[in-house]
Amino acid sequence: MKKVAIVLLAGLLSWSCTNEHGLPMPSKITVKGDIFIDEYGRQVILNGINVVNKNKDDNYLYKGGPEFYKLLKQQGFNCIRLGIIWDGLEPQPGVYSEAYLKELDKRIAWAAENDLFVVLDMHQDLFSVKYADGAPEWATITGDKPHTTGAIWSDAYLLSEAVQTAFDHFWNNSPARDGIGIQDHYAALWQHVAQRYAHYSNVIGYDIMNEPFAGSSAQLAMPALLNAYGTMMYQKHGVVMSEEELALTWGNEQKRTEALKQLTDEASYAAVIDALQEVNQQFESTHLQAMYQKVANAIRQVDQRSVLFLEHSYFSNMGVRSSIQRVVLEDGTPDSQVAYAPHGYDLVTDTRDAAAASNERVNFIYRRIQEKGKELHMPVWMGEWGAYYNHSEDIIPVAQHAISLIEQYQFGQAYWSYDEGTEKLGYFQQAILRPYPVCTNGRLLNYRFERESGLFTITWQEDGLTDAPTMLFVPDVKRLSIQNLPFKAHINELEGTEHGWLVIQPLGKQEQRSISISLNERLMK
Repeated sequence: MKKVAIVLLAGLLSWSCTNEHGLPMPSKITVKGDIFIDEYGRQVILNGINVVNKNKDDNYLYKGGPEFYKLLKQQGFNCIRLGIIWDGLEPQPGVYSEAYLKELDKRIAWAAENDLFVVLDMHQDLFSVKYADGAPEWATITGDKPHTTGAIWSDAYLLSEAVQTAFDHFWNNSPARDGIGIQDHYAALWQHVAQRYAHYSNVIGYDIMNEPFAGSSAQLAMPALLNAYGTMMYQKHGVVMSEEELALTWGNEQKRTEALKQLTDEASYAAVIDALQEVNQQFESTHLQAMYQKVANAIRQVDQRSVLFLEHSYFSNMGVRSSIQRVVLEDGTPDSQVAYAPHGYDLVTDTRDAAAASNERVNFIYRRIQEKGKELHMPVWMGEWGAYYNHSEDIIPVAQHAISLIEQYQFGQAYWSYDEGTEKLGYFQQAILRPYPVCTNGRLLNYRFERESGLFTITWQEDGLTDAPTMLFVPDVKRLSIQNLPFKAHINELEGTEHGWLVIQPLGKQEQRSISISLNERLMK
């Protein structure tokens, strides 16, 4: 195919809202149906990464300064999921830490200076600072139940009576020592946070709770899971496993990895994981939905603009169907500014065998997420995926497969998570760093990056309603080659990097448009 050179425009167009590059970068985000749009009406893909510090000694603040947020922009990110911790925000009942909030103000401002949107994530692991991070001790009611850990940190969700009881008291809104319900405190805290950031245009929304967990009702989950596994083994292999054998199968990391080898096909995995459907549905449709509505009511009293990001439960991370629904406004009408913020993790996540992730299991999990997003008719923003703590080369194809699904389903996403030097790792350079449509004039129909061939393709339906351009982030723009591009475009390089944007001028009318971009040096010769 004949290559068409890109001609750099002599002068940059003037827009109502431009950055230092003279580009009309998105500065506001709202939800329109099942997509995010900017102030120009362009569809926006939120391409992000988690920024969080769970360490109380650091006051739960990520240490990077302005240069860190500049680095994120240089790597093509346009948003971050910024972790905030209840223990840091409300150290005593009803007493909010202004010092902590002022530090958050700084980080949000640094993000804004680098065209980064912020989703505030009220983060928790194992509910409380007593066991990991999250709720302050005054909001952690356990009845002196024992705390039990397992082979993997997250096993404590299913093993620890203390963690489960603390969640029970939260869902039941048990009173704290001041007589006010714990969940009422949580809603009031969110209202306080929302009131502070309601007019920060780059704070686009609130992730109400990280990975909500059912509490003691989850004690039904492991027997159901093991029984389903035993049934699958009998039906698939004629193997009869005793209760003791089943318990031992899941009892340590190595045996669990061996057991998962029987669940590499979608049918077997579904047969086992769907055993958790009833427990999950009961929790999500009662306790979780009610909490989301309570917090939504509190936030909407002070902030009608920002997007409410609703996560499914902890169990749905692994593909169990979610039952969450859209929250409503005070008058009972559906809240339009809501997004689905699932997490997607294979069962080998957090183990030494992360590189053994099954493509079929991941396909299953991501497809369930896509189906739920369509059911809800909301934008899907995967608030967490990845967690590739194994930095070996073996993890690269695992990351590439996940990214291919994110592109296929047009999910927004925030990789879990940034650690110092992440941008230098193989899986980052060969999977996360990639071309993608930052904002599209009209409706994005599909896009894909074929890393082997270096070919990026995108198709969209331009609507003729705005004169703002379509903008693609492109790593290493000096390698850019365009095939059959019969319309105006220019390259805008990102200062201090080899990366930049391909800026495509609109036609000003309704038309379906496609582009193929070669990013492979061999194709440029």
